[in-house]
Amino acid sequence: MACPFFYPTERSFSIAWPFPRRLPLGAGFIGKCRAHSEENTPDDATLRDCCNLGHAATCSRLPAARQADSLRFVVAGDAGDQILLDYVYDRNHAPAGHGRLEYNCRLRRWTRSLADQCMQRQAECYLAIYMERRQGGSLAR
Repeated sequence: MACPFFYPTERSFSIAWPFPRRLPLGAGFIGKCRAHSEENTPDDATLRDCCNLGHAATCSRLPAARQADSLRFVVAGDAGDQILLDYVYDRNHAPAGHGRLEYNCRLRRWTRSLADQCMQRQAECYLAIYMERRQGGSLAR
């Protein structure tokens, strides 16, 4: 369950997570915090403990008024040429909304996506890691 304000930019191999494959996006990422009007780059500890994991009440950037504390994804279906991702927003450790995304593998584009840029980017990262594993690729690229 990643922070809904986290905009991942690239996979991180330098931050020490005990089990990176178990992280909400399938791997650890570095990126930007978009919780406020100006973007900033969190330090490694914040990326490790807050951005990639959500429910980060200790994060000084987390706005009091927010739709969710975290966002999680799961593959709901994989028909080979189409992948369905379900997502759930959590607020105070309870579901606060949900939906479904669709990705057309043949066209290499989303046919149903999220309007929020951070959350959509997280879906793209989650899907990229899923596709890599699905194709038997190495996570150590």
